[in-house]
Amino acid sequence: MPVRSAWLINRTETESGQSRADTRLAPVGTMAPSGALTSAGGVIPGSENGAHLMSALYVYGETAGMRATVAPGRAVIQGRGPAGAYPVVLTDYADVGFVDGNAANPRIDVVILRVHDAQFDGEDGRTEAVLEVVQGEASASPEPPLLPPASLPLAQVRIPAGASAGTGGIDWANAIYDLRVPTVAVGGILPESWARDVPGGYIGQYRDTATEYQRWDGARWTGYPRQIGGIAPQGALATGEYTGQYRDEGGRLQRWDGTLWRPAVTASAWANNTDGGYCTSVPWVEAVDDTQGPTITATFTAPVSGAVLVTVGFMGNTGVDGQWCRMGANIRRDGVLVSAADETRSATVGSKALTSVSAVYRVAGLQPGAVHTAVSAYCTSATSNRGWFDNRFIRVDPVL
Repeated sequence: MPVRSAWLINRTETESGQSRADTRLAPVGTMAPSGALTSAGGVIPGSENGAHLMSALYVYGETAGMRATVAPGRAVIQGRGPAGAYPVVLTDYADVGFVDGNAANPRIDVVILRVHDAQFDGEDGRTEAVLEVVQGEASASPEPPLLPPASLPLAQVRIPAGASAGTGGIDWANAIYDLRVPTVAVGGILPESWARDVPGGYIGQYRDTATEYQRWDGARWTGYPRQIGGIAPQGALATGEYTGQYRDEGGRLQRWDGTLWRPAVTASAWANNTDGGYCTSVPWVEAVDDTQGPTITATFTAPVSGAVLVTVGFMGNTGVDGQWCRMGANIRRDGVLVSAADETRSATVGSKALTSVSAVYRVAGLQPGAVHTAVSAYCTSATSNRGWFDNRFIRVDPVL
């Protein structure tokens, strides 16, 4: 079998062992720590022209029967603790065979790449790297078998009940589950592992999941954009991980305040009505008469400063010379009035001539992040004065 391992035994005049070719082929420098004296086992990633994550040590079946093929490739296998890690290479395609299926129940076998080292295991006196099939127990609900030390799982193969070369063998299209995981040298970026969550070996290790760049923080893989100072992508975070964190939510930037996501930059609010109407009320009212249009309501979220600029305006006139009519705004939060319309903060017309007017004023002390409504309000100097209001509008801009 064309399986070789570096650093297993030395070549002597009377004994086979590590050759120069073995040293060149085996992934001697491709190791990342998984502990103080252990290395992360796995397959060395790579494929022809870089088209795939890894083509090495791929297990597949092409013809009916009970034998599968393992593609050539390189790997690192962690041995028993004090034994260290073994660089291993399969230099050519190799076959592995499976025992016929149980008459009544299916089972799950596992194809492994294994190192026997008599110096450390001494169980069978063997010192070699080999491909093996570990046979599982037949059961109505079969489970994968336990694997021996110093082995690297390559694939699970489900063996149907009664399967044999004479009955058509194994359904290769549905029987194989790939178990390979990649490994890279320390400092390298670990490729994705077929959606399996393989823990990191050290704080600061990075991996590429094909959709996100992640860093191992000692307990979990954390998306790189979610690190301090980064903006979490849409859908990555339901709750923030620290106060002041930002995320992209449908193109809108949000900031975590410790409890809720708040708009980082609140938008301006705008509402208008181009249908005119009259007002003869001396106290402030929120609607005009003889109009088909609704009351003007501008909904906005207070910025972190708690301050906004409110602009109100209309085109109108008075019904009586020397009288006036005004437009302002009432601001509410959850139905509670927090800023009332006032003559000092209003747009005022004092002529029978049709006139366009507006006023801008600042409102502070609003609750940051809370939704507010600015509702148009109107009044006139006397009930005998029919103030005309047309092209009415409210605009609210955040003060950052």
